[in-house]
Parts: sequence; C-alpha cells; structure tokens
Amino acid sequence: MTTSIFPRTPSLTGKDIASKREEIRAYFHHTFKRYESLFETLANNEAYYHRPITLRHPLIFYYGHTATFFVNKLTLAGLVHERINPKFESMFAIGVDEMSWDDLDTRHYEWPAVDEVRAYRKAVFSLVDTLISTLPLTLPIDWQSPWWVILMGIEHERIHLETSSVLIRQQALEYVRPHHDWQVCETSGTPPQNQLVSIPAGQVNLGKQKTDPTYGWDNEYGHHSADVHAFQASRYLVSNQEFLDFVLADGYQTQTYWEEEGQGWLAHAGAAHPTFWIKANNGWQLRCMTEVIPMPWDWPVIVNYHEAKAFCNWKANTTGQTYRLPTEDEWYRIYDVAGLAEIPQNTQAHANIHLDAYASCGPVHQFRHGEFFDVIGNVWQWTETPIYPFEGFEVHPYYDDFTAPTFDGKHNLIKGGSWISCGNEARKSARYAFRRHFFQHAGFRYVVSEPLLNQAVSHYETNQLLSEYAEFHYGDNYYGVPNFSKALSDIAIEAMGNKPARKALDLGCASGRASFELARHFDHVTGIDFSARFIGQGVQLAQQNVLRYTLIEEGELASYKERSLKALGLEDNRHKVEFFQGDACNLKPMFTGYDCILAANLIDRLYSPRALLETIHTRLNMGGLLIIASPYTWLTAHTPREEWIGGFKRDGENFSTLDGLKAILGAHFKLVSKPIEVPFVIRETKRKFQHTLSEVTLWERIK
Repeated sequence: MTTSIFPRTPSLTGKDIASKREEIRAYFHHTFKRYESLFETLANNEAYYHRPITLRHPLIFYYGHTATFFVNKLTLAGLVHERINPKFESMFAIGVDEMSWDDLDTRHYEWPAVDEVRAYRKAVFSLVDTLISTLPLTLPIDWQSPWWVILMGIEHERIHLETSSVLIRQQALEYVRPHHDWQVCETSGTPPQNQLVSIPAGQVNLGKQKTDPTYGWDNEYGHHSADVHAFQASRYLVSNQEFLDFVLADGYQTQTYWEEEGQGWLAHAGAAHPTFWIKANNGWQLRCMTEVIPMPWDWPVIVNYHEAKAFCNWKANTTGQTYRLPTEDEWYRIYDVAGLAEIPQNTQAHANIHLDAYASCGPVHQFRHGEFFDVIGNVWQWTETPIYPFEGFEVHPYYDDFTAPTFDGKHNLIKGGSWISCGNEARKSARYAFRRHFFQHAGFRYVVSEPLLNQAVSHYETNQLLSEYAEFHYGDNYYGVPNFSKALSDIAIEAMGNKPARKALDLGCASGRASFELARHFDHVTGIDFSARFIGQGVQLAQQNVLRYTLIEEGELASYKERSLKALGLEDNRHKVEFFQGDACNLKPMFTGYDCILAANLIDRLYSPRALLETIHTRLNMGGLLIIASPYTWLTAHTPREEWIGGFKRDGENFSTLDGLKAILGAHFKLVSKPIEVPFVIRETKRKFQHTLSEVTLWERIK
C-alpha cells in the first residue's frame, strides 16, 4: 500500500489568499505530474500511436488533450489572449466520447511527435502556474470566478488520469511496462461467500447548491428527492470467483440472460468471458494496467453494464428472486446505511480509492463499511439509472457539453469510484456516466428488490434555450416572417448560380436547419457548432427524422411539438449532411475545400471574430462564396471589447461592422452585392417574441 496522500480537491472557501493559491498550485502540480507518470508506463513512442480500441483515438491524443483543454477554456474565459499552439489546440480538443459529432477518423490527422507534445505540455504547465501566481483571487470561488476555469482544468485532467489508465489497460501488452508509481496490489486470497444485507426504506436527498465548498460538475447541482423502498444488497462487490459461476454456466452463450442491447454488443464483441480475463494453459489470468498476473479470485470483476445485467438476469433465473443492479437512489441508501462520510483530507481513506491503497483493484473483503465492503472504492459500480438532470440543472457556460449530450438514455451512472478515482470523482456527489458497452474500472454489486417499472423516458427536449432554437429552426413562422435558416440558404443557393456545388460549410449551424436546406443544392454539407447540445438536435433529425420539444406557453404551462425532415421536404437530404463540434476561431485543418461557407448570426458571438475572418479564405475554394449574416449585436459577455471588429468610434468617426468586414476580408474577397436585411423571429413564450434584422453580405474569394 502507498503511504503518501495524493491531494484532495481543494476547498473553495477560506480567508488566506496566499495559502489558497499555494493549495491550488500544489493540487495542479501533483495532478499534472501524476498524469505524466501514467504515460511513462508506455514502453516506447510507438505505443502512443497504436490505438488500444477502435472506438478511441491513439494515446497521443489523450496525452495532449488535457493540456489543450486548459488553453481552450482559458481562452474562452478571456484569461489567455494568445494561444500556445493553435494546431494542437484544435487537433486535441474533441474526440473523447463516442458521439456522432466526434471525429475519430485518424485519416484526418498527422499526429505530432511525442517530444513535441511533451514540450507543449511543459509550456501549458508554465502558463497555468503563472496564472495561479498572478490572477486576482477572491474567496469563495464560485461558478463566475475565473479560478473556476483553472479548477475545471485540473479536475478534467484527473478524470483523464482514470480514463487513460483504462485505455492503457486495453493497450497491447508489448506497448506497456511496469512503473514504480503504478504497482499492483500483491494481496489475494480466498474469496468470501457473498451475502444479502437488508436496507430499510428511507429517503434520499441529492444535489449540490452553488454555495457548496468544493468544485462540482454541472450534473451534481440542483435537487432530487426520492423515497426508496426497502431492499437487500450484496455485502461484497461481485468477485471474479462469483462471476466465474456465470461464465461456467454458459452465461455468455445464453441469449435469454442478455437484454436486447446487450445481445447486440455480445454479437459484435464475440465475448465469452470478461474482457480482462485471459484463459491460459495453466488457468485463468488477469490483465492489469501494465502486466498480466495469476487470477486473483477475490478481486472484483471488471465488466461493462451489459455483462453485469446479464449476470443479474442469470441469478434471478436460477433463484426465482428479483436480482438486478441498484438504482442511483438505492446506492445512496447503501452509502447512508453504511455510515460513510467524505474521505479525509489529510489521512488515508479507509477504502481502495484516490490511489491511497493500490494502483489496481484489491480484495473485495478488505475495506469494511458498516455491514458492507467497498461501498466506495476498488471499482465503480454500475447502476440501472441512465444519467438525467436534477431539478434546477444548468450547464456551465465554459463547458456546455460535459453532461448535457449524455442525457440520451444511453449513458448509465456509475457510483462509488475506483482505486484511481481522485479529486471530484472520489466525492459522494460525483455523478459520472458511461455508455453501457464501455469499459471502465467498473464492476457491480447486486440488489434484490421489486422490479423496476419500465417508465418511458421523455424524448421531448425541455431546456428552454434548446426548445426555442428547435422552434426557430424547424417550427412555425410568426408574423409573416419566413424561416430564417431557409431564407439564408435560398440566398446562398441563388448566389451560387452555376458555380461548383460540391461542398458547403454551415459554420455556427446551431440546430442544423440551414445544413439540411443547403443540401438541396450541394453534394455534401458540413455543419459545425461550438455547442454539442445544439448539434444533438441536427444529429437526431439526421438519424431519426424526428425532433420533439416543449414550448413554454405561460408560466408552467407548455405545449408539445414534433417536427420531421419529411414534413419539411428535407428527408432526402439528410444522408448528405454531417455534424461536428468545433471552435470557429480555431477549426481543424480537415475543414477545408468548400465551395460555399455560411456563417449565420455567428461573428458577434465569437471570442475572436478576427481569428476566423483572417483565415476563412483558406477554407474556401477560389471563386467560392462566403455568406455572413449578423445583427451585429456586440456584447462583452460574448466578445471582449478589444476583439470587436466594428460598432465603435474610430478617429472620431463611426466605424461599423461592415467597415470592419471590408477591412479584414478585402485582402482575399470582393463584396458581390449590397448588404441585404433578413428578418427573423424567435419565440420565447406564447406572447413574447424577439424580432431582429440580420444584415447579410456575400463575399467571393478572388485570391
């Protein structure tokens, strides 16, 4: 067991500014260096480029990703005004989860050398360390504080400390090597016989307040209360030995034990046993992060949700009792009945968590928590609960796609943390979710309880902003004003005339209507937006042809809307459209070669419109058209005053945004017609609307 304490997530409160700076600095230093040491387990440079699994980028991406996250978020927050390496900060920005808009096609990348990324990480380390020394600090730190972004970057790297360790565990053994910081537990013995422990009925009250003294991710805030019926739960996590009974009972070959989605995964994976088990001539072995060891039968089994669920179905079938995985609420009842509290700040946790005990799993009967063992730590525990927002959920403006895209019914919550869960991950309030076929350092405990009702998950978008944009893009016309996205697309298509129409880019596509409209004329359309939440609406229409959302009528009253591409006459175009998440101010090199680029209501919402406008010609073919639409509503909340390209006095004279556009674009474009005013209306409630005029300018690339 290790003896040093890996620093816990800092308190956001206090009175001594100097000591708080040093506390955060120590947290940053330890995190950054521990992440470096994780990648020292790779045996050679080739290991950085060999993909452990096809659903993930090679490890070089993750080595650079956490550093670029710092720069991208600090830039977005206005704390950094000059990028360190724009190419890296685009290349390593997106592609972590298996989302439709993620770009996991490695043909688009020429990955940099390891030494280049290592040097980049050092530069980022210096940048953040300097900010910690110089950035004004007031306490407590809250969502609006610039220090929140620094803590966000540190906690983000701690998440990837864990997820990258899983990828390294999935890497070919020839590419990894043991490391003194990552030594596996050497303790193993006879597995205990699992037993059921009764949990009385009780209430859970979940959700953090914004005044909570520790950092949290958006999904932790809000409120949720529930009455939980009495149930029984397994005293131990399911061990390798206990799971072996399922394997030997032909559990992987018996389809009736597997849910429909699990059957699909099983057929695809061809699994016959847990993925980290190795069947050797001399018996079973276990693949750990950097080595293979004889099977420790008293360690918890590592499985995905489908395997855990199939085990419970098998157990229910053989016993006649209702075995299943716990819900999130039931896990919190186990936590409360076990009498647990947050892990201590300055002493070792009584659990295999936060790297306090081992750099691997350990015996399931080592850390007792009341009548249970491993309520926290050792491995994450799969639950039956798809992640959902608490009442009062809000996204953080600097990371709007951390959780919201996972509210899709496809990501189940895991609870309790694993041996490597650190910082925020190790706290009671942590809410992390993964796709059900993914592997994490995750296992499970089972419960015996009443069956869960198959409640239909609402497929109606209820977020007010997203619903307003869904209506704006795909809904009714109001006060005789035509659909804005269609109007802009009609202008673009007419202006193209007989020009080549191979590829178009809808930049700042939001919910995607213009992308589908442009596909009436172009062979292929790429829609890019900074917000994954907006992209999700376009993706849903492209995949399912239907979008459902609620609209506020008045107060708490709402109406329900359903829109389809078929009803709009756009169904035949959806196969020509693809969506990506991206930063318009720092696009990936692959987004180029377009015959037309539409930037609708975008430039006055960018943190650096000049960064886009000065380089947009490189994305456009010679003779191609750039269409810019904007109401020129310059606000410092979106664009720092020094980044405005117009809307101010210069040398005592008015300098309009059109003047700024001419000055910047004139080097490569000519304005092909007079500006056009195109109106649009956004519905807020049944009786409240925004009516705006957007000025549209058309530019042809001439050099």
